[in-house]
Amino acid sequence: MSGLAQNPASTIIRAGAAMDCQPWPRMLLRQEAWTVMAAALAREPGLALIALWADPTDIHALFVDEAAGAVLFASVPVQGGRYPALSPTRPGAAWYERMIADLWGHTAQGGTDGRAWLDHGRWPQVFPLATRPGPAGPAPEPPEFLPTDGQDLHQIPVGPIHAGIIEPGHFRFTAQGETIARLEIRLGYTHKGTLSLMRGKSPRVAARFAARLSGDSTVAHSLAFSHATEAALGVEIPMRAVMLRAVMAELERMANHLGDIGAICNDASFAFAFARFGFLREEILRASSFAFGHRLMMDCVIPGGIAADLAPGGAETIAQALASVEAELPALIRIYGNYASLVDRMATTGVIAPNLTAQFAAGGYVGRAAGRQVDARRFPSYPPYDAFPPTIPVLITSDVDARVRIRLAELTDSARLTQALLGAVAHGPISVTLPMGSGEGIGVAESFRGDAWHFVRLEGGLITANFMRDPSWAQWPLLEAAVEGNIVADFPLVNKSFNGSYSGVDL
Repeated sequence: MSGLAQNPASTIIRAGAAMDCQPWPRMLLRQEAWTVMAAALAREPGLALIALWADPTDIHALFVDEAAGAVLFASVPVQGGRYPALSPTRPGAAWYERMIADLWGHTAQGGTDGRAWLDHGRWPQVFPLATRPGPAGPAPEPPEFLPTDGQDLHQIPVGPIHAGIIEPGHFRFTAQGETIARLEIRLGYTHKGTLSLMRGKSPRVAARFAARLSGDSTVAHSLAFSHATEAALGVEIPMRAVMLRAVMAELERMANHLGDIGAICNDASFAFAFARFGFLREEILRASSFAFGHRLMMDCVIPGGIAADLAPGGAETIAQALASVEAELPALIRIYGNYASLVDRMATTGVIAPNLTAQFAAGGYVGRAAGRQVDARRFPSYPPYDAFPPTIPVLITSDVDARVRIRLAELTDSARLTQALLGAVAHGPISVTLPMGSGEGIGVAESFRGDAWHFVRLEGGLITANFMRDPSWAQWPLLEAAVEGNIVADFPLVNKSFNGSYSGVDL
């Protein structure tokens, strides 16, 4: 291994034994090589860790080499229930390592955080995805939080149950007066056992679970899962399905951005914007329902194509909804920019250090508001965005205001893209039959939050291993950093500007 010691981590990964996985091969490393690679990550900051997960025998890590424009997929066998940790050089790996310990029972040797994550001590068995799950553990203990040193500090526990209809999550604030010194987030309350529910099922059946990982991103996750399945089986879908999938994805992006902007403004007590953006969101949802049969377009994207064709008059209905948004959006943007007390609440609030955003490989409006020009529609890219490239807005202030303005810019661009896509939809079939084949595949799709990645392994047409990575895995830890030094009263505003998915990381 001494010859590898001075090599970049990406070179070490590429030197592994290539396993058949599409469209990017899975490089199998020995534990010694993985250990050297983990240390070498410190010398290669541009190699972004996208996801880390496991199966009963191996650990898998997905990287994007941003400088080289390459996707790297590495695996290492687990030995004696242990594997070399990545968290010392990639802080974003810590949550993944905790998840792996809870679901598979594999321990990250040298990891930075060994506390439970998904397992709150209430499961009927431990390590549910292991080959042999263990018996239930002891009675649940209060969650353990990291200590904070300093004078006149007090703690504010919030959740997991919150006011209103939102997902459950526990927020533990340590504050000095009204200033937040530390925030620690404890999730896992919406764990559904989704990965185990998908195993042993055909892709068409399992697609319903992928569509429900995070309901507001149902199109994006369905698309990423379908891309992974189609890559594993070597399936090419009809162009009409490709185009209509993209229409659905852009409508989902617009609906969520409209809802988010209104909710952020409402937390700053600007109810007018909340009402108007909410009205426009409803226009998009109703058009989606008419055109595709479901307001959220859930179960409309399936492996092999789409479940049903565009309804007669659907294109015209979508065009009318887009016209409503485009007619009112300029005035709403002008009002937002001219309302001094609103911008005062937004600007310089919830700032993230750019180096942290890069370290956690955050995408979506969180990454782009901090100067990261990343978008899965551009890279790695997938049809039809190779022919219909999106415009990627980028800002550098990395505050609540920047995250709102990124959403506003993406609204305009998604409306443009949707109109262009609808005008180019080809006639023809909308799906193909999937073969009962075997293989591994990785799929990606750009959700409204950022890049969603799926891995699937098929044997005889049935799923034997899989993983789903929501972009919130990279964004929740950054929320903890963004609120430090802000006042407690600004937390709802900062939190809304992130809008991380609880369900998306609780699996």
